[in-house]
Amino acid sequence: MIPIGATVVGVAVLRSGRVLAARRSAGSAAGGWELPGGKVEADETPEQAAVREVLEELGCVVVVTGWLDGSVEIRSGLALRVALAELVSGEPVPGHGDHDAIRWLDAPGLGEVEWLPADRPFVAELVACGVLAGH
Repeated sequence: MIPIGATVVGVAVLRSGRVLAARRSAGSAAGGWELPGGKVEADETPEQAAVREVLEELGCVVVVTGWLDGSVEIRSGLALRVALAELVSGEPVPGHGDHDAIRWLDAPGLGEVEWLPADRPFVAELVACGVLAGH
């Protein structure tokens, strides 16, 4: 098992049968779409990291309602896990962190954006578990 300090959390923010996708604005992943999130710090749980990262990156508050299965290795010693979450306060706005655009996507709309490779298995799982409209 990969230690907590080597975990990145992605957050599948769900609302009305849609999931929030965020476009990276910089670095090697610029232009790619992902589930927002970031690294779990040594002093926090993955749930706390998910809430903190969404607040920092998109300026809104979520509550974690569950987790998708499995993890994806991003690089050696660093794995991505994905939380399911719902908005509890505010509206997501890009520009607070690493994203320059956001979109709410239902199942048919998932193919309209170019997902980053690490997020693709989780996007497929969102469709398979039936949480998105139009599946």
